[in-house]
Amino acid sequence: MRITLADLYQGYIDCLNSQDWNNLGNYVDTEVAYNGEMIGLDAYRQAREREFRQIPDLHFKVSILVSDQKTVASRLEFDISPSGEFLGLPVNGKRVKFSENVFYEYEGGKIARVWSVLDKATIEAQIS
Repeated sequence: MRITLADLYQGYIDCLNSQDWNNLGNYVDTEVAYNGEMIGLDAYRQAREREFRQIPDLHFKVSILVSDQKTVASRLEFDISPSGEFLGLPVNGKRVKFSENVFYEYEGGKIARVWSVLDKATIEAQIS
């Protein structure tokens, strides 16, 4: 059976949702870039760990997944209760629902580049 990028991506999402940080490097390249900035695997992992600390009920739900031979496009849906501020907004434990559109470019079977856009306007509308 041939493993597709969609399969690899679902493994990555499962890794995030189970907070299996020791295996994150199986899915993400050591030289990963995020929104055009080279940050590396350690910083990428620290950012994901911080998200789970700040959002105890964080869960990545894939609602749309499209892939070709090098790229994955995904729409992620969130229904979460961040503690304190979230994206600079005073959410303070209030439940918010929003989506993230994210593109991943793979090299050698691992995520090398990530471009992410969160629907911040939807969050703002829910907390005002």
